[in-house]
Amino acid sequence: MFTEGLGLIFLLNFGGILHLISIARKDADRLREVALKWSLAILTTTVLLWVIFDGGGQFQSVIKFGWLGGMTLVFGVDGISLFFLILTAFLIPICILVSWDSIKFLIKEFLLCLLLIEILLMGVFTVLDLVGFYILFEGVLIPMYLIIVVWGTREEKIRASYYFFFYTFLGSVFMLLGIFAVYSETGLTQYRALCNCELREIVQNSVFLGVFISLAIKIPKVPFHIWLPQAHVEAPVAGSVILAGVLLKLGGYGFIRFTWPLLPEATEYFAPLIMSLSLLAIIYGSLTTCRQVDLKRIIAYSSVAHMGLVTLGIFSHTLQGWVSAVFLMLSHGLVSSALFIVVTLLYERHHTRLTRYYRGVAITMPIFSIIMFLLVLANASVPLSSNFVGEFFSLMAAYEYSYFVGIMASTGIVLSATYSIYLYNRVCFGTPSRYLHLPRDLNRREVCALLPLVVLIFLLGVFPNEGLVVIMSTAQMGAAAIE
Repeated sequence: MFTEGLGLIFLLNFGGILHLISIARKDADRLREVALKWSLAILTTTVLLWVIFDGGGQFQSVIKFGWLGGMTLVFGVDGISLFFLILTAFLIPICILVSWDSIKFLIKEFLLCLLLIEILLMGVFTVLDLVGFYILFEGVLIPMYLIIVVWGTREEKIRASYYFFFYTFLGSVFMLLGIFAVYSETGLTQYRALCNCELREIVQNSVFLGVFISLAIKIPKVPFHIWLPQAHVEAPVAGSVILAGVLLKLGGYGFIRFTWPLLPEATEYFAPLIMSLSLLAIIYGSLTTCRQVDLKRIIAYSSVAHMGLVTLGIFSHTLQGWVSAVFLMLSHGLVSSALFIVVTLLYERHHTRLTRYYRGVAITMPIFSIIMFLLVLANASVPLSSNFVGEFFSLMAAYEYSYFVGIMASTGIVLSATYSIYLYNRVCFGTPSRYLHLPRDLNRREVCALLPLVVLIFLLGVFPNEGLVVIMSTAQMGAAAIE
């Protein structure tokens, strides 16, 4: 039943794409409705997979596809990839809802790009082959590049799309070289077979450096983060949601899935360097966020800081660190996506993202202000929010690794509260700004897009146990295999 469910997800993705292709381009309303229905069907199927998942750490579903040259692509789901599937399926219908009126042209092509990104991401999170991972990993770049360059909001969108494409593409070349090195050493590319192989230390170190450069750009880590703020600022709201919600998680997922199991000695050897870069990302990212004046750049740079905590947990080599990394990535995917939607809705009404033009929004837009307040609290990791659970475990792992690392990482928590509260105070409180004309509160569609995110953020914060049990069981199996 579980195997059939995983196959059904891919079939629904293909069905949605083919259905959209068959609809006339001029029938915009029907295109949106059909895309939304197919994405909700995919979400329902993915949630049902979670319901029938028994919580074990092993891959419980394996689907094999014949490929070029007699190669076989293998797909499977475990307790880590399952939650990334749910996150992807959850965000796509929200992207369709928030883009309902903002996308004015090439609507059919835009919706096809969203569904194509969805199927590629689900392939990335379930493929158990290094070559398949690389192909799907790179394949996501194409529709995401099109979303930025075609439906971007300002004239700088072409430059931002080139930043995004070339940074990530050139970084992935190093991953491909690493895959060639692994294949020449073992003659294998299948993940489960490679887990039983032991590579020489020099091979592990060289492969790790190639994989690290590629995944560090995707996360992104300082100093590989230059492309991220520019891409976020120029992307449409759906592009920002996908970038922050899922694409940044590909780097963290790749580290968890491939570096520790396949390259344990190299990962241990380079861990101090990556922990140092993670601390730099937390502190530098937070301080840079404090000085931003563009609403989208504030959220983008805060993502750099939060993802620094993710890699801090991964390379602490502790069970708490692995659990915190997965949980924090899932939580950040919800919180940052919702914040990007909120600031974009504000931009669509007043056509500026500069904070100095905003003041007193709480008086004219009370529903918006309440939702933004809840999201700002979650971004600051207050208790009962999902970010609090992830960052709590991350700091536990940091202190277990080193007291110095723990103390330095804790400064990021203080700074996140600083820029989050300052942002809300600057936008929502005070005398209404004279630059804001005809303010309009959120409509029903916008509330329907934001409400599931807000509810899930605090639901995971209040009841995190179910997800933590599944993640921890998988992490324990992985730790046992490495030992």
